[in-house]
Amino acid sequence: LRTRRLSGHGSRIRMSVWNPPRLLDLVGMSLLRDEALAFAPLGDLPTEFFPPLFMEAFHGRHSETLKAMVQAWPFVRLPLGGLMEMPHVGTLQAVLDGLDVLLAQKDCPRRCKLRVLDLRNTGQDFWSTWSGSNVRVSSSSSMAPVAEDRSRTEQPLAPLEVFIELCLNEGTMDEFFIYLMQWVEKRKASIHLCCKKLKILSMSMENIMKVLSMVQLDCIQEVQVNCTWHLSTLAVFAPLLGQMGNVQRLLLSHIHVSALDEQEQQHVVQITSQFLRLHHLRDLRMESPSFLQGRLDKMLRCLKTPLENLAITHCLITESDLKHLSQCLNIRQLKGLDLSGVPLTGFSPELLQVLLEKVAATLQELDLNLCGIMDCQLEAILPALSHCSQLRTFSICGNLLSMAIMEKLLRHTDGLPTLILELYPAPRESYSSQRILHPGRLAQLQAELIEIMRNLGRPRTIWISSSPCPRWGNEIFCHEKTIIYCCFVPP
Repeated sequence: LRTRRLSGHGSRIRMSVWNPPRLLDLVGMSLLRDEALAFAPLGDLPTEFFPPLFMEAFHGRHSETLKAMVQAWPFVRLPLGGLMEMPHVGTLQAVLDGLDVLLAQKDCPRRCKLRVLDLRNTGQDFWSTWSGSNVRVSSSSSMAPVAEDRSRTEQPLAPLEVFIELCLNEGTMDEFFIYLMQWVEKRKASIHLCCKKLKILSMSMENIMKVLSMVQLDCIQEVQVNCTWHLSTLAVFAPLLGQMGNVQRLLLSHIHVSALDEQEQQHVVQITSQFLRLHHLRDLRMESPSFLQGRLDKMLRCLKTPLENLAITHCLITESDLKHLSQCLNIRQLKGLDLSGVPLTGFSPELLQVLLEKVAATLQELDLNLCGIMDCQLEAILPALSHCSQLRTFSICGNLLSMAIMEKLLRHTDGLPTLILELYPAPRESYSSQRILHPGRLAQLQAELIEIMRNLGRPRTIWISSSPCPRWGNEIFCHEKTIIYCCFVPP
């Protein structure tokens, strides 16, 4: 604190505060100014110095300092991905060089606790916590120092785990990814490459298999295949899927199939049989799985655990398929069911009714968009629908329904206590015989729907889509204006 007396009438004291650099700042400036100092022993450097100093070295691309700090990192996990807004090969190489030094040593250095390199876009809380003015240990067990975890350090060293986000796209395999894969490939014995979520957009099966040969497949918990594959390609991928025993969420889309000859039939068996090995599958979503038409029971029989979410969309199924679905024991605990784009027009109304009765106790989301559902089919499921006490979202857009059945729908769903999102089609009477929407007629029907809700006496909000019905188009909410009804009735 400095003071100075001022001359003149009414002498005053002006004070200024001098903030000397913190010891952390001085150490950081010294190490970053002369990287040769980074090779000095870091074992005595306080733990709280490491994260902010590492951040400075990373953003300043001080390779030698990074390499030295990795070798003395006092945490189990190094969440490097949380610092990489734009991946840089040079800084990655420095970190991996530091890991190479550790891997070459028979005994782990006394100070270093590093067992996990996390390259995913996570760990921001770790860096913000340790770089703050009030430094404190992160509450996360994976981020906290492990000096007291003697059992881990005294045991033989397990392979180092490297966590990444895998999005396989031939056109986006950048230098960073290629360098990492080459580094891992040379160190398979001492590195476990792990990813929780695998997303495949566009890549040859040869390259997919090459990449996955370096990954610990039992670490994968979510698989998304968002590309168009032939059935034979999926059959080649299926054995790899079977090795992902901890998968909880599986999404498959656009599996192309020609005529189901004997060879294609064998492919279906090869694919569905892999579900026998997925003991943790909870969420199954399949878009356009045309190969399952008439064969859905083959897949359902292979499910090993109860599903929480099931989506089979934009494909043809048979009445037998729907019957097998309602009889499957592993759908009795469903929270979400999506059959959007599955034509049900010619099906017996009782089939959908039985299905809803089986899942009524747990169902929270139901999507029946663009299913060609007629009045008689909807009327058949209304009693079962009214017993779905956990239902939160119900969508039936793109179906040709009359005003009369919509009134019945509103009355049957009025008693559902958790229903908060309702998406319905514009009533059939809103359209002319030439398939043209009449805004004036629709406005009149709006008023009638509002009056029905007012008479029911419970506040609710419904959304009406004035998009074409399934015969006239395939898109939901494609009309220029989506109409929202809010009916709030005072208690």
